[in-house]
Amino acid sequence: MIFPDEYKYVGMTKGIPEDFDDKRIYFLTKYLIVEDNEADETCYSIYSVTSSGDQLLRDVSTLEKIACGEEIIRYDKDLNIKDRLLLIETAHNLCKGNINTVIFTGIDKHVTFVHKPDLSKVLDIEIVDIVPPEPSWLASVVRRIEKSGIFGDLTIRFSENLTDLRQFEGEDTVFPCSSSGLKGKCLDCDVITKEGSLLVGCEISRSLFESRFPGLDYSFVNICPFKSDVFKPSKPFITRCCRSEKSGIVIINGIKGAVVHWGASEFYVANTIWELVRELRKQDLS
Repeated sequence: MIFPDEYKYVGMTKGIPEDFDDKRIYFLTKYLIVEDNEADETCYSIYSVTSSGDQLLRDVSTLEKIACGEEIIRYDKDLNIKDRLLLIETAHNLCKGNINTVIFTGIDKHVTFVHKPDLSKVLDIEIVDIVPPEPSWLASVVRRIEKSGIFGDLTIRFSENLTDLRQFEGEDTVFPCSSSGLKGKCLDCDVITKEGSLLVGCEISRSLFESRFPGLDYSFVNICPFKSDVFKPSKPFITRCCRSEKSGIVIINGIKGAVVHWGASEFYVANTIWELVRELRKQDLS
Protein backbone atom coordinates (compact mmCIF):
# COMPACT_ATOMS: atom_id res chain seq x y z
CA MET A 1 0.00 0.00 0.00
CA ILE A 2 1.13 3.55 -0.76
CA PHE A 3 -0.62 6.18 1.34
CA PRO A 4 1.35 9.43 1.83
CA ASP A 5 1.95 10.24 5.50
CA GLU A 6 0.85 13.84 4.90
CA TYR A 7 -1.11 15.45 2.09
CA LYS A 8 1.57 18.17 1.97
CA TYR A 9 3.74 15.57 0.21
CA VAL A 10 1.25 15.33 -2.69
CA GLY A 11 1.40 17.79 -5.58
CA MET A 12 -1.10 18.13 -8.39
CA THR A 13 -0.62 19.45 -11.90
CA LYS A 14 -1.96 19.21 -15.45
CA GLY A 15 -0.24 17.86 -18.52
CA ILE A 16 2.46 15.24 -19.04
CA PRO A 17 5.51 15.58 -16.77
CA GLU A 18 7.89 14.59 -19.57
CA ASP A 19 6.68 17.62 -21.59
CA PHE A 20 7.17 20.18 -18.84
CA ASP A 21 9.47 23.09 -19.70
CA ASP A 22 10.12 23.67 -16.00
CA LYS A 23 11.51 20.49 -14.47
CA ARG A 24 11.42 21.84 -10.93
CA ILE A 25 9.11 20.80 -8.14
CA TYR A 26 8.19 22.08 -4.67
CA PHE A 27 10.65 20.75 -2.10
CA LEU A 28 8.04 18.86 -0.03
CA THR A 29 6.57 16.98 -2.99
CA LYS A 30 7.09 13.22 -2.90
CA TYR A 31 4.14 12.28 -5.10
CA LEU A 32 2.67 13.99 -8.15
CA ILE A 33 -0.92 13.61 -9.37
CA VAL A 34 -1.19 14.57 -13.04
CA GLU A 35 -4.59 15.47 -14.46
CA ASP A 36 -5.15 15.04 -18.19
CA ASN A 37 -8.21 16.76 -19.68
CA GLU A 38 -7.41 16.29 -23.35
CA ALA A 39 -9.58 13.22 -23.75
CA ASP A 40 -13.37 13.20 -23.51
CA GLU A 41 -13.10 12.63 -19.78
CA THR A 42 -10.59 13.49 -17.10
CA CYS A 43 -8.00 10.84 -16.35
CA TYR A 44 -5.09 10.76 -13.94
CA SER A 45 -1.57 9.47 -13.53
CA ILE A 46 0.33 9.30 -10.24
CA TYR A 47 4.10 9.45 -9.92
CA SER A 48 6.62 8.98 -7.17
CA VAL A 49 9.06 11.91 -7.31
CA THR A 50 12.60 12.51 -6.10
CA SER A 51 14.33 15.86 -6.35
CA SER A 52 17.68 17.47 -5.67
CA GLY A 53 18.78 20.88 -4.46
CA ASP A 54 18.22 23.03 -1.41
CA GLN A 55 15.77 25.66 -2.68
CA LEU A 56 12.00 25.82 -2.34
CA LEU A 57 11.76 24.67 -5.96
CA ARG A 58 14.07 21.75 -6.69
CA ASP A 59 15.18 19.86 -9.78
CA VAL A 60 13.29 16.65 -10.49
CA SER A 61 15.68 13.71 -10.33
CA THR A 62 13.31 10.82 -11.04
CA LEU A 63 9.67 10.25 -11.89
CA GLU A 64 8.34 6.74 -11.29
CA LYS A 65 4.80 5.98 -12.40
CA ILE A 66 2.66 4.35 -9.69
CA ALA A 67 -0.70 4.13 -11.46
CA CYS A 68 -2.51 5.62 -14.44
CA GLY A 69 -5.67 5.63 -16.55
CA GLU A 70 -8.29 3.05 -15.63
CA GLU A 71 -6.36 2.08 -12.51
CA ILE A 72 -7.33 5.37 -10.85
CA ILE A 73 -10.64 6.87 -9.80
CA ARG A 74 -11.32 10.11 -7.96
CA TYR A 75 -13.77 9.90 -5.08
CA ASP A 76 -16.66 12.29 -5.70
CA LYS A 77 -17.19 13.53 -2.13
CA ASP A 78 -15.00 15.68 0.10
CA LEU A 79 -13.78 13.77 3.14
CA ASN A 80 -11.68 14.38 6.24
CA ILE A 81 -8.42 13.27 4.63
CA LYS A 82 -6.69 13.21 8.02
CA ASP A 83 -8.85 10.20 8.89
CA ARG A 84 -6.58 7.48 7.55
CA LEU A 85 -8.85 4.61 8.55
CA LEU A 86 -11.77 6.17 6.68
CA LEU A 87 -9.71 6.60 3.50
CA ILE A 88 -8.21 3.10 3.58
CA GLU A 89 -11.59 1.46 4.13
CA THR A 90 -13.25 3.61 1.45
CA ALA A 91 -10.48 2.88 -1.06
CA HIS A 92 -10.63 -0.84 -0.24
CA ASN A 93 -14.35 -0.89 -1.07
CA LEU A 94 -13.78 0.97 -4.36
CA CYS A 95 -10.75 -0.92 -5.66
CA LYS A 96 -12.36 -3.56 -7.86
CA GLY A 97 -11.25 -4.99 -11.19
CA ASN A 98 -8.57 -2.77 -12.76
CA ILE A 99 -8.94 -0.05 -10.13
CA ASN A 100 -6.11 -0.04 -7.58
CA THR A 101 -5.88 3.65 -6.62
CA VAL A 102 -8.32 6.22 -5.27
CA ILE A 103 -7.72 9.98 -5.19
CA PHE A 104 -9.41 11.80 -2.30
CA THR A 105 -10.22 15.49 -1.87
CA GLY A 106 -10.34 16.97 1.60
CA ILE A 107 -12.83 19.40 3.03
CA ASP A 108 -10.06 22.01 2.63
CA LYS A 109 -9.65 20.94 -1.06
CA HIS A 110 -6.21 19.42 -0.58
CA VAL A 111 -5.75 16.01 -2.18
CA THR A 112 -4.14 12.69 -1.36
CA PHE A 113 -4.47 9.11 -2.60
CA VAL A 114 -4.43 5.48 -1.51
CA HIS A 115 -2.74 2.96 -3.82
CA LYS A 116 -3.47 -0.74 -3.31
CA PRO A 117 -5.28 -0.29 0.02
CA ASP A 118 -4.29 -2.86 2.62
CA LEU A 119 -6.57 -3.38 5.62
CA SER A 120 -3.84 -5.36 7.39
CA LYS A 121 -2.09 -2.03 8.01
CA VAL A 122 -4.97 -0.98 10.27
CA LEU A 123 -4.24 -1.62 13.95
CA ASP A 124 -7.08 -3.20 15.94
CA ILE A 125 -7.43 -2.14 19.57
CA GLU A 126 -9.90 -3.81 21.91
CA ILE A 127 -11.85 -1.78 24.49
CA VAL A 128 -12.11 -4.00 27.57
CA ASP A 129 -14.71 -2.93 30.12
CA ILE A 130 -17.79 -3.99 32.06
CA VAL A 131 -21.51 -3.24 31.85
CA PRO A 132 -23.59 -1.88 33.45
CA PRO A 133 -23.52 1.09 33.20
CA GLU A 134 -24.58 0.88 29.59
CA PRO A 135 -22.96 1.99 27.40
CA SER A 136 -19.81 1.07 29.25
CA TRP A 137 -17.92 4.06 30.63
CA LEU A 138 -14.66 3.36 28.78
CA ALA A 139 -16.31 2.46 25.46
CA SER A 140 -18.40 5.64 25.68
CA VAL A 141 -15.31 7.79 26.29
CA VAL A 142 -13.25 6.18 23.50
CA ARG A 143 -16.07 6.40 20.95
CA ARG A 144 -16.71 10.04 21.84
CA ILE A 145 -13.03 10.91 21.41
CA GLU A 146 -12.87 8.88 18.19
CA LYS A 147 -15.65 10.99 16.66
CA SER A 148 -13.59 14.13 17.33
CA GLY A 149 -10.97 12.91 14.84
CA ILE A 150 -8.12 12.92 17.34
CA PHE A 151 -7.06 9.39 16.31
CA GLY A 152 -7.19 10.13 12.57
CA ASP A 153 -3.42 9.92 12.05
CA LEU A 154 -3.07 6.61 13.89
CA THR A 155 -4.77 4.25 11.37
CA ILE A 156 -6.56 2.36 14.13
CA ARG A 157 -10.01 0.96 14.74
CA PHE A 158 -11.68 -0.19 17.94
CA SER A 159 -13.69 -3.25 18.88
CA GLU A 160 -15.40 -3.87 22.21
CA ASN A 161 -14.98 -6.73 24.65
CA LEU A 162 -17.51 -6.05 27.38
CA THR A 163 -18.28 -8.31 30.33
CA ASP A 164 -21.94 -8.11 31.34
CA LEU A 165 -22.01 -8.39 35.14
CA ARG A 166 -25.76 -9.07 35.05
CA GLN A 167 -24.88 -12.70 34.45
CA PHE A 168 -23.84 -12.86 38.12
CA GLU A 169 -26.91 -11.15 39.59
CA GLY A 170 -28.62 -12.92 42.49
CA GLU A 171 -29.65 -12.49 46.10
CA ASP A 172 -26.40 -14.10 47.27
CA THR A 173 -24.12 -12.08 44.96
CA VAL A 174 -22.08 -9.18 46.32
CA PHE A 175 -20.94 -6.37 43.99
CA PRO A 176 -18.50 -3.59 44.89
CA CYS A 177 -20.77 -0.57 44.44
CA SER A 178 -24.49 0.18 44.55
CA SER A 179 -24.20 2.76 41.74
CA SER A 180 -24.01 -0.13 39.26
CA GLY A 181 -27.71 -0.83 39.77
CA LEU A 182 -27.03 -4.56 39.74
CA LYS A 183 -29.40 -6.90 41.55
CA GLY A 184 -27.73 -8.29 44.63
CA LYS A 185 -25.90 -6.89 47.62
CA CYS A 186 -23.17 -4.26 47.56
CA LEU A 187 -20.09 -3.71 49.68
CA ASP A 188 -20.72 0.01 50.06
CA CYS A 189 -24.15 -0.26 51.68
CA ASP A 190 -25.07 -3.82 52.74
CA VAL A 191 -24.12 -5.99 55.70
CA ILE A 192 -23.35 -9.58 54.68
CA THR A 193 -24.12 -12.26 57.29
CA LYS A 194 -24.89 -15.31 55.18
CA GLU A 195 -22.20 -17.89 54.42
CA GLY A 196 -21.50 -18.79 50.79
CA SER A 197 -21.90 -15.41 49.09
CA LEU A 198 -20.46 -14.85 45.62
CA LEU A 199 -18.23 -11.78 45.52
CA VAL A 200 -17.80 -10.26 42.04
CA GLY A 201 -15.02 -7.66 42.05
CA CYS A 202 -11.26 -7.17 42.21
CA GLU A 203 -8.53 -7.61 44.82
CA ILE A 204 -9.58 -4.34 46.47
CA SER A 205 -13.13 -5.66 46.76
CA ARG A 206 -11.78 -8.87 48.21
CA SER A 207 -9.76 -7.00 50.86
CA LEU A 208 -12.77 -4.87 51.78
CA PHE A 209 -15.03 -7.92 52.06
CA GLU A 210 -12.59 -9.74 54.33
CA SER A 211 -12.04 -6.61 56.45
CA ARG A 212 -15.75 -6.01 56.94
CA PHE A 213 -16.82 -9.63 57.30
CA PRO A 214 -13.83 -11.57 58.69
CA GLY A 215 -14.14 -15.34 58.69
CA LEU A 216 -17.21 -15.38 56.47
CA ASP A 217 -17.09 -18.09 53.81
CA TYR A 218 -17.52 -16.84 50.21
CA SER A 219 -16.55 -17.57 46.60
CA PHE A 220 -14.94 -15.02 44.30
CA VAL A 221 -15.03 -13.99 40.63
CA ASN A 222 -12.14 -11.68 39.82
CA ILE A 223 -12.95 -9.02 37.22
CA CYS A 224 -9.68 -7.10 37.54
CA PRO A 225 -8.11 -6.97 34.04
CA PHE A 226 -4.75 -8.06 35.47
CA LYS A 227 -6.12 -11.27 37.04
CA SER A 228 -9.53 -11.62 35.47
CA ASP A 229 -11.48 -14.87 35.57
CA VAL A 230 -13.65 -13.65 32.69
CA PHE A 231 -11.22 -11.88 30.33
CA LYS A 232 -7.95 -12.79 28.62
CA PRO A 233 -6.68 -10.40 25.91
CA SER A 234 -6.02 -11.75 22.43
CA LYS A 235 -5.09 -8.42 20.78
CA PRO A 236 -3.82 -4.97 21.85
CA PHE A 237 -6.28 -3.43 24.28
CA ILE A 238 -7.22 -0.53 26.50
CA THR A 239 -8.92 -1.14 29.82
CA ARG A 240 -9.28 0.49 33.23
CA CYS A 241 -8.35 -0.25 36.83
CA CYS A 242 -9.29 1.31 40.16
CA ARG A 243 -5.61 1.50 41.19
CA SER A 244 -4.02 4.56 39.58
CA GLU A 245 -0.49 3.24 40.13
CA LYS A 246 -1.21 0.48 37.60
CA SER A 247 -2.02 2.95 34.83
CA GLY A 248 0.12 3.00 31.69
CA ILE A 249 1.44 0.51 29.14
CA VAL A 250 1.20 -3.08 30.42
CA ILE A 251 1.47 -6.66 29.22
CA ILE A 252 -1.29 -9.11 30.12
CA ASN A 253 -1.32 -12.68 28.84
CA GLY A 254 1.66 -11.77 26.64
CA ILE A 255 -0.32 -9.00 24.90
CA LYS A 256 0.68 -5.33 25.10
CA GLY A 257 -2.10 -2.94 26.08
CA ALA A 258 -2.87 0.12 28.16
CA VAL A 259 -4.61 0.76 31.46
CA VAL A 260 -6.25 3.99 32.57
CA HIS A 261 -7.62 4.84 35.99
CA TRP A 262 -11.27 4.10 36.68
CA GLY A 263 -12.29 7.75 36.30
CA ALA A 264 -9.63 9.03 33.90
CA SER A 265 -10.36 12.16 31.88
CA GLU A 266 -10.93 12.15 28.14
CA PHE A 267 -7.57 13.83 27.66
CA TYR A 268 -5.79 11.13 29.65
CA VAL A 269 -7.55 8.33 27.75
CA ALA A 270 -6.68 9.89 24.37
CA ASN A 271 -3.06 10.46 25.41
CA THR A 272 -2.76 6.87 26.65
CA ILE A 273 -4.07 5.47 23.34
CA TRP A 274 -1.54 7.59 21.42
CA GLU A 275 1.21 6.27 23.69
CA LEU A 276 0.05 2.67 23.20
CA VAL A 277 0.00 3.02 19.41
CA ARG A 278 3.52 4.48 19.41
CA GLU A 279 4.68 1.48 21.45
CA LEU A 280 2.95 -1.00 19.17
CA ARG A 281 4.28 0.60 15.98
CA LYS A 282 7.77 0.60 17.46
CA GLN A 283 7.31 -3.07 18.33
CA ASP A 284 6.31 -3.87 14.72
CA LEU A 285 9.46 -2.18 13.40
CA SER A 286 11.84 -3.97 15.75
